[in-house]
Amino acid sequence: MGGDTLTLDVPAEGGARYWMTGLNPAAKLLAALAIAIGLIPAVDAVTGGLVLSVVLLTVPFSGVDRRTLMLLGGPFLLMGLSSGTVNYLYGEQGLEGAVGAAVRLLAIALPGLLAAITSDPTEMSDGLVQRLKVPERPAMGVLAALRLIPLLADQWRTITLARRARGLEAGYNPFNVVRLFFGRLFALLVRSIRTGTLLATAMDARAFGTGPRTHARISRWRRADTLLLVGTGALLIGAYALSARLGTLVLLFS
Repeated sequence: MGGDTLTLDVPAEGGARYWMTGLNPAAKLLAALAIAIGLIPAVDAVTGGLVLSVVLLTVPFSGVDRRTLMLLGGPFLLMGLSSGTVNYLYGEQGLEGAVGAAVRLLAIALPGLLAAITSDPTEMSDGLVQRLKVPERPAMGVLAALRLIPLLADQWRTITLARRARGLEAGYNPFNVVRLFFGRLFALLVRSIRTGTLLATAMDARAFGTGPRTHARISRWRRADTLLLVGTGALLIGAYALSARLGTLVLLFS
């Protein structure tokens, strides 16, 4: 991984080790969706904690380096901590409910994040159209969005450096940090709207999403993709079974 570029650190000789990058993106999306739906009813810490632990064990096989994972997963970690804090302060289950809320949110977010950053955008679009039968227009939108993520990261760095060159530094003032952050965020929003408008015009000019298109590559479904979905189902069943056996299972609206 370079100094300022987000990439997957997957050496050529490490292809067997980083097996997650070789899975069909459609299978990874289905697994992430199954985990998200499966964890909705469980609000205890054990069920979500077991799922989160197993997902964390797969991170070394994803080819994602720590810096990239922390940078992209930071907002979700902040959301989990915020959710746990709110539930601890205002919830009825105290610390146990707070931990359960935070762990469940992270267990739902992490599989989707791994599915996105370990998949090639073009293969993701092919998998959505060919395997999941998603209409081509939203599939092309997903492809465009994934292609724009590195561009937005570069624009964020450019905005930060431009403001720093103008002497807009927060120093040690936390209020200035927040004010300047939202200023950069607004500038990035404006840039992203302009970029999205240009991209949409270019895609319409090339007739993307107007009808059936041929595919340069075939999205292949392998045995490992089926095993991933089977393993995901077994993980959810095992998490619920363990939580019920320990007597910690708490269901939503129960």
